[in-house]
Amino acid sequence: MINIGLLGCGTVGGGVIKLLTKNKETIANKTGTEIIIKKVLEKDMQKCRQMGLGEELVTERFEDIVNDDSINIIIELIGGIEPAFTFITAAMKKGKHVVTANKDLIAVKGEELFAIARDNNVDFYFEASVAGGIPIVYPLKQSLAGNHIEEVIGILNGTTNYILTKMSQEGRDYHEVLREAQALGYAESDPTSDVGGLDAARKIAILSSIAFNSRVKLEDVYVEGITAITPQDIQYARELGYVVKLLAIAKEVAGKIQARVHPAFIPINHPLANVNDVFNAVFVRGDAVGEIMHYGRGAGEMPTASAVVGDIIEVGRNMAYNTSTRIGCTCYEEKTILPISELSAQFYIRMTVTDRPGVLAGIAGVFGNNDVSIDTVLQKGNREGMAELILITHMVKEKDLQDSLTVLKGMNIVGEINNVVRLEGMAGTR
Repeated sequence: MINIGLLGCGTVGGGVIKLLTKNKETIANKTGTEIIIKKVLEKDMQKCRQMGLGEELVTERFEDIVNDDSINIIIELIGGIEPAFTFITAAMKKGKHVVTANKDLIAVKGEELFAIARDNNVDFYFEASVAGGIPIVYPLKQSLAGNHIEEVIGILNGTTNYILTKMSQEGRDYHEVLREAQALGYAESDPTSDVGGLDAARKIAILSSIAFNSRVKLEDVYVEGITAITPQDIQYARELGYVVKLLAIAKEVAGKIQARVHPAFIPINHPLANVNDVFNAVFVRGDAVGEIMHYGRGAGEMPTASAVVGDIIEVGRNMAYNTSTRIGCTCYEEKTILPISELSAQFYIRMTVTDRPGVLAGIAGVFGNNDVSIDTVLQKGNREGMAELILITHMVKEKDLQDSLTVLKGMNIVGEINNVVRLEGMAGTR
């Protein structure tokens, strides 16, 4: 018998309880023993009653769990950095294995926690911290361990993917769709972490560290959100053969790591282009396996619970055979993180300019002086002597493009630089 201490009885915690109850026999057969919820840490007793838990199983004191020698595995589902970090550290030092869904904690404190787990000879599993029910941590650590991973590109936030999908399919405004997403429960009342790209940044920091065997911290990830994307940008993307997605991108370039989150134009035939609504996907390229994609629900009660319970079963089997089958922390290299200024990519630029002869030549001259070459030019409309100019560049350095835009913003022929979006998924994009 394996006894569990569950920290948190919220949405995911409730899903774990349901899944352990519903599939009790199947889980016992796969683990080799019965799994019992021995104690639950939760202040809101009503939540626990709704899950069918008796009051004797619920406590507000973490000490009641960590000091119970009969509890073998701690499941941390309270989120945030503290007190989760303190609780997990104490549990591992007591010899208890830990399973968590806490992406914030892994992205910020992962290095310390992996060291504590190693020093105390306990398992520390976190499949549910990235992409909910989609298996990606285990495949990167185990199934693809023989590969040199070249890139990991993901749609890792359901809220932003839902918003961009609705904007694309229905031509609606960002703020309108955000309000709808909040009403449906797809977006938080404060959506900053999602729409600002921070949620996806935490996840790609975790995946980068695993894929490239080198620690990538949250602060190493360049981040842009989707708040500047307009229906016009999405319409022009479609005309040019692209869709707009918020991508989390990690690549190894000449032994250095590139990690970034931002909106991107991707070709309509790219595998990620048709990942819509609240679904997530992770596209991986390895030197042996080639291109593969993992797709499914990236959040929610039962998908996330699926990943948590999968980790519980594996830890339980490790306990039964007194072993640990999963490869532990693999950040044995110290690779340089490339700044965004070193990125080479194609860019979409939408600007408002004076509609008169010579303007395009003047703009092209500024770009040419900064080694930026133009692939496509579209002019849209004329209002009060101003025209909208749409440009697609060839492959150029980010720094060169930004230098060009700085000059253009100071020219009287340019009314406004409305938006700049990178292109991704193109042959040779690095």
